[in-house]
Amino acid sequence: MSASRFDTLPEAFQYTAARAPEAVALRTPGDGQMLTWGEYARRVRVLAAGLAGIGVRPGDTVALMMSNRLEFYPLEVAAQHLGATSFSVYNTLPPAQLAHVLGNAGVRVVICEPQYVDRLRDAEVGLEHIVCLDQVVEGTLSIDELIASGAAGFDFEAAWRAVRAEDVATLIYTSGTTGNPKGVETTHANILFQVYGIAEALGIEFGDTITSFMPSAHIADRLTGLYVQEVLGTQVTCVSDPKLIAPALADLHPTIWGAVPRVWEKLKAAIEFKVAGEPDEQRRAAMEWALSVAQRRSAFQLAGEPVPDDVAAEWARADELVLRGLRAALGLDRVRWAMSGAAPIPPGTLGFFAGLGIPVTEIWGMSELSCICSVSHPRDARLGTVGRLLPGMQARQSADGELQVRGPLVMKGYRGLEQQTAEAIDAEGWLSTGDIVSIDADGYLAVVDRKKELIINAAGKNMSPAVIENTIKAGAPLIGAIATIGEGRPYNTALIVLDAEAAESYARQHDLPDASAAALATDPSVAHAIRTAVAAGNDRLSRVEQIKRFRILPVFWEAGGEEITLTMKLERRVVTEKYATDMEALYTATLSPNVHEPAAAPALAPS
Repeated sequence: MSASRFDTLPEAFQYTAARAPEAVALRTPGDGQMLTWGEYARRVRVLAAGLAGIGVRPGDTVALMMSNRLEFYPLEVAAQHLGATSFSVYNTLPPAQLAHVLGNAGVRVVICEPQYVDRLRDAEVGLEHIVCLDQVVEGTLSIDELIASGAAGFDFEAAWRAVRAEDVATLIYTSGTTGNPKGVETTHANILFQVYGIAEALGIEFGDTITSFMPSAHIADRLTGLYVQEVLGTQVTCVSDPKLIAPALADLHPTIWGAVPRVWEKLKAAIEFKVAGEPDEQRRAAMEWALSVAQRRSAFQLAGEPVPDDVAAEWARADELVLRGLRAALGLDRVRWAMSGAAPIPPGTLGFFAGLGIPVTEIWGMSELSCICSVSHPRDARLGTVGRLLPGMQARQSADGELQVRGPLVMKGYRGLEQQTAEAIDAEGWLSTGDIVSIDADGYLAVVDRKKELIINAAGKNMSPAVIENTIKAGAPLIGAIATIGEGRPYNTALIVLDAEAAESYARQHDLPDASAAALATDPSVAHAIRTAVAAGNDRLSRVEQIKRFRILPVFWEAGGEEITLTMKLERRVVTEKYATDMEALYTATLSPNVHEPAAAPALAPS
């Protein structure tokens, strides 16, 4: 095999694993576990034999249900080598949703951690085998028993060479915000086109280091952690708990990295809290000065204007004295580029990291497009856009501004759903994305919002809730989530939820005895901080977009819960139904104790 482009993931993996067998392919923070490429390849071979021994054949479906861990990789890749469709299940799914996903996928074998065995059984899906990691569970197969099932004469080479580009490599189940999750069928051809496309745009190299910390059921982690590794030979550090990503970054100092906007916002808040809480007055003054210089530089970058020589010179001095150390403390001092995706990121957050000297490029894509459809290298990026389409992809806009795309990234279809597939992809192969975008003369895309989520107020004005929410959140680390309300209403209001980690830091810094959501939601100082933040955000919005009233809810919304997806997208339908009473309270004639107005907002006339 040569280093030319390959047609299937097994072909690519076999070449990659042979390049440097002694190099580390997989690890955990602190090198608690490590697996070289040679060990990885040998593990794949014996696990593939074991899976074949229990009856897994080409076209069968194998599901994995586990945390981000080293053992996941050889198991997943072994299933690929048999021509099976292997995919991950969200660990938070209740039995009813688990039953739908496993049934729709036609799963025969599930490989899982012990804590999920009972839930799988409660789902009452006719599985042939449950393979259990870590410990022996009655009625399941252990990994050792799986390996022992392999036949001595199993022809591993013939098995993986029989895999075809058009075979379905994986299923990605959508979040199911408007019904049961749909299984996106993604082929080997889709994935290979995707990996080679982003490699060309971003310059990914063998041995580049990255973390895996997002759920492997999400296409973002599958692409950046699994598929990029198989094809290009990156080294992956598995982080079992997303809350541990900050120390994991400091341990690894990755060369490439990506996260959803909320993670970037949390990192930004952590830096701001660190600076504000610095006890040494001289050091604090130096850090505040450096951040102010970074902000001045990023203002020009956000505006797409050249940075003046005097600002550039002052930034270089700030970088040498302070900013370089901040990047090292974060663990992002070696990163050549980083990505943000899955949802719009506030421009101020992008500008903050650009000012620090951390190049973040915003990407756009979706599960139906194998993950990333538009991206630009940071040297070519325009802050506030999601880059340009990967070469080979085509775009057009419908009359209402919805983006439609066509090309090799478009999914094969939704599993078992011919009608829904036909509704999404027309006869000419154009996929309707559901996103309203603008496209400039140079082909850079800017996402406005989801078509179905645009607000039309009582006066008929169209608005993007995502734009409003990102503008408010940009300078407010205390805010974890905002749900803008305004459909058919005379003015906009919002439900605001505090960020659990930022709230704990705030309570500690302000000597508040109780950092619970219920206590902080009624604390006068917290209310004042949020009122000020909303007022500051309103100053950057048009009058019709501004938030006139808001309510701080006495709860934290956890990723993967009812209100927020694991990638921090707002489940607006759920929020609208669950908090209907709270929403109505925002439009009563008089203010209640739990309803606030922005700090500088004029009093509203009774409606």
